[in-house]
Amino acid sequence: MAKSEASAGKGYSFGTFQGVFTPSILTILGVVMYLRMGWTVGMAGLGGAILIILLATSVTLITGLSLSALATNMKVGGGGAYFIISRSLGVETGAAIGIPLFMAQAVGVSFYVAGFTEAFVGVVPGVDPIVVGLGTLVGLTTLTLISADLALKSQFVVMGAILLSLVSFFAGSTPPGIVEVSSADAAAKALDSVQSSVQFLGFWAVFAVFFPAVTGIEAGISMSGDLKEPAKSLPLGTLAAIGCGLLIYLAIPIFLYSKVSDRELLVQDPLLLQKVAKWQSLVIAGVWAASLSSAMGAILGAPRTLQALARDSAAPKFLGKGVGPKGNPVLATLLTFAIACLGIVLGDLNKIAPVLSMFFLTSYGILNLASALEDWMQHPSWRPSFKTPAWLSFLGFLICLGIMLMIDATSALVAMAVSFSIYLVMKRRSLQARWGDMRLGLWMFIVREILYRIAGQYHDEKTWKPNILALSGAPNSRWQLIQLAHEITEEKSFLTVATICPVENWTPERVRSASETIRDFLKKRQIQAFVRTVPATTVIDGAQALIRAYGFGPLVPNTLLLGDTEKKSNVRGFAELIQLAHRSGKNLAMIREAPAEKDDAPDVATALAEQVADQGPIDVWWSGRRQNIGFMMALASLIQRSERWRAGELAIKTIVDSEEKRGGMETRLNEFIQSSRLDARAEVILTDSAKSPFETIRESSQKSGLVFLGIRPPGDEEPMDEYVRYYESLIGQLDGLPLTFLTLASEKVDFLKIFDEM
Repeated sequence: MAKSEASAGKGYSFGTFQGVFTPSILTILGVVMYLRMGWTVGMAGLGGAILIILLATSVTLITGLSLSALATNMKVGGGGAYFIISRSLGVETGAAIGIPLFMAQAVGVSFYVAGFTEAFVGVVPGVDPIVVGLGTLVGLTTLTLISADLALKSQFVVMGAILLSLVSFFAGSTPPGIVEVSSADAAAKALDSVQSSVQFLGFWAVFAVFFPAVTGIEAGISMSGDLKEPAKSLPLGTLAAIGCGLLIYLAIPIFLYSKVSDRELLVQDPLLLQKVAKWQSLVIAGVWAASLSSAMGAILGAPRTLQALARDSAAPKFLGKGVGPKGNPVLATLLTFAIACLGIVLGDLNKIAPVLSMFFLTSYGILNLASALEDWMQHPSWRPSFKTPAWLSFLGFLICLGIMLMIDATSALVAMAVSFSIYLVMKRRSLQARWGDMRLGLWMFIVREILYRIAGQYHDEKTWKPNILALSGAPNSRWQLIQLAHEITEEKSFLTVATICPVENWTPERVRSASETIRDFLKKRQIQAFVRTVPATTVIDGAQALIRAYGFGPLVPNTLLLGDTEKKSNVRGFAELIQLAHRSGKNLAMIREAPAEKDDAPDVATALAEQVADQGPIDVWWSGRRQNIGFMMALASLIQRSERWRAGELAIKTIVDSEEKRGGMETRLNEFIQSSRLDARAEVILTDSAKSPFETIRESSQKSGLVFLGIRPPGDEEPMDEYVRYYESLIGQLDGLPLTFLTLASEKVDFLKIFDEM
């Protein structure tokens, strides 16, 4: 545990009833039940109201089941839904949900206080609603700052008041002065609503206002850091609260509609539950107590969500500071108070409720998704004592997403955009989590499925891409090689940077340290690559081992990239390496750097500046071997797309020994360029009989930025000594050339078909 967390206190160690069930059920049986249940029945009809209740509760129930699975598989700390999401999907995803969730909880305080104010003003008319709301908020905030334990204990009194109000309601009758009408008359009156003073809303608009009624489980979840046994209390307390809330919410509209069936009256009079009740004062006490306790639950929950965010550096660290032995989030509570004040001044129940619905649905959806992914991937660490099927959790995620879009597609997209923006900000901050999460496992799960699907499939010329194994040694001494490999593969294919570790110095720790150093080096220069460090007696032995064995499933390197040798003693080893690569069906690209280019890697600023510098023309020398020509053209065209070489002209050059051949070769090259849709030019050079081909190449390409030359493969029966002499002679003729690629195509691919006209 981090020091900041340890110092925050151990919490209150509440049990299931006090810590989860009580705040959850009292938030469920709150403002909406007393002040908007009749409105919901009037707007949607009895059948529509019951459907809304069942649909809303089903979302909460599935989320409760998913939450139970997640909570019984981890040690749950403070922060409720944020804590669980961040420990499952990572701190960035947790923050993307946690920050909007905190805002929703803080605004929820004003929602519940506004409900109390509406009920209070209905009984005591003439008072200023804003004054009542702000005064109430100050009193509740003061109580929570004094002691969360005292605040929660006060809710037992609230529960008693709510139970008495429900008894009074179900003992009630049709209020005096209200004339009961038949169901047929009620239906006729509803059909005539066009001429009514009431504007009836659609199903989803009514659902949006009602949904906060069933989000009370957030109040219990948010107390996770103050529970004695979170893994036991969260599932039990949450599901019990959902079940009790459902029974009460189904009973109230049925009983209310049996006493008052006039839909207009149900919509217009928010105090009908009070008027139906036998003892109206008990309902008044109940609605006051319920709205205040709901506000209390939100004031307790929102700061703890923010405190958890701050402890994970997803919010300013000072907001995570706890005060006293219990770690009360005083500063986070004061910020919650400020946001709630703004909500009281600016909003009313019907305006605030849809905003809450969007953010609660977002957090519910992500909780369900996290549970589904955990169960699908079946990591050894996934051993919840409460099991929820993955399909059910995923169904909950889809239902949440669908409901958001049905309520208001624009608001849903805005809510998603807000969460995604927060995710991107957190991603750019590169927050370092102190825990493991499922993201690596999720990627492994996806990669596994993809690898099995592509295994054994043949890659033809149209889908070919280079999968490069770059033998770099120390990257800072072979920067040009690394940079060229990156420019070939960037955002297109795979690159592995490999280095050989002397076997006499080999230890697992040294290999890990060397690999990590290379990864940091590449990351600073914005190069994506796998890193492989191999212990071997010699560099040649290590390279041969990589050629023979490196790769996984269908992801096996098809192209070997390495620097050439300047030591005569290494010529034979390099020739043997070329032979092995050719026989293994791996293409070869050997980079020969000009003397001025053989410096260490530049610093990060210089390296990034080089990526946009004009490096000069790219020359591809067309010889007689079809495979090499196509392979060189493939590499050259990929390099030309990179930032560093984009301005460089691509020239396809060849040498002829007579004027008669020159015209025909020019025509052939121009036809190839046109049919291949290449941005290139052809250049046919007439050789001087007194010059060797390499003299002509040096003269033509000395001012170029990059040169491609093909080399011949070793023959099947050719003695190694003979091929060594060829290779030694070849590299001896390359002096004076700029940066040069020596290429040998060995893969069973007709590379020129890559450039065939489609």
